[in-house]
Amino acid sequence: MSLAPTGHALPDLVMAWGRGRAHSRITARPEPVEGGFRVAVGPPSAEVREVFHTYTAESLAATAARLDEPGNQVMIAGPSALLASIVPSTWTMDEGGHLMTVAFAQEPCAVPADYRLLLETDGSLTVARVFHRNGDHAASARLGRDGEFGVFDKVVTAPLHQRRGLGSLMMRALSTSAYAQGMRFGLLVGSDEGRALYEHLGWSFVSDFPGARSKRV
Repeated sequence: MSLAPTGHALPDLVMAWGRGRAHSRITARPEPVEGGFRVAVGPPSAEVREVFHTYTAESLAATAARLDEPGNQVMIAGPSALLASIVPSTWTMDEGGHLMTVAFAQEPCAVPADYRLLLETDGSLTVARVFHRNGDHAASARLGRDGEFGVFDKVVTAPLHQRRGLGSLMMRALSTSAYAQGMRFGLLVGSDEGRALYEHLGWSFVSDFPGARSKRV
């Protein structure tokens, strides 16, 4: 079995990502299933997402058939083309995702002029918020803890405050905070655009991480 750059096996990273993301979003803990986990997308909806690190084309096709109700989702650590080839034609592929990891360290982070950074930790959740001096909520990011892992989630910069280094600021600030709390490795699923930023910050690509959802009427 191949290992990620941090020395972890892919199944361990996928499961840690699922648990940490649940802490970030304050949702129910994922339920392990063969080859991955299952988690509720709602409430209030009854939709579910099943995420797999270990599978075959046949097992994925059977899962998609079983979950073929509007709003249900399937994600895999693996090729987008494979997932697209096995889901029903009524399903829609989500934007491409990339599972990435990094070893945490204490990193210096300078807050740009005219901005203020606020970090708040409540149990397994740490939230970074950036405010402009005019009062604008300029950016935010969340980090959910799962043991030695910190899972980054919802890294968002308001349009009027983009390209000012706020994304990098929050990533570095949360990494330093996570290290101080005893976490040693970061995880995230980034978009095609986000992957370039994260690689610039020292993150390593582990696997494509596509998703698909049923849109059947």
